[in-house]
Amino acid sequence: MKRIINRWSFVVVLAAASFTVPCAWAQDAAAGKAVFQSQCSICHSVQKGRNMTGPSLYGVVGRKAGTESGFYYSAGNRNPALVWDAATLERYLANPRSVVPDTTMGYPGLPDAKKRADLIAYLGTLH
Repeated sequence: MKRIINRWSFVVVLAAASFTVPCAWAQDAAAGKAVFQSQCSICHSVQKGRNMTGPSLYGVVGRKAGTESGFYYSAGNRNPALVWDAATLERYLANPRSVVPDTTMGYPGLPDAKKRADLIAYLGTLH
């Protein structure tokens, strides 16, 4: 009887692990903070209202493009139809000029999809 219980316990644990591991790899806000610090913090702040060379990214997820007060944006970045949701940020971070051709941001893009997902997860915590 113990042998049957041990086998079923193993099956249950294995099944549970198979559902939790992929989620752990999906997004990691702590890793995203490290990406921000190494790739973005030279030009962007995460403090509300503190613009630098680039606008503050505090509250950027869900914000309409070009609406951070006190920052001058290119015409494309003032596009009222552009909202910084996760999908738009994913495309923009991969290749900024593919989303906003006249952007003044000099950053060429982040090629690593995992790092982009982590960065977006981190940006989503800033509110």
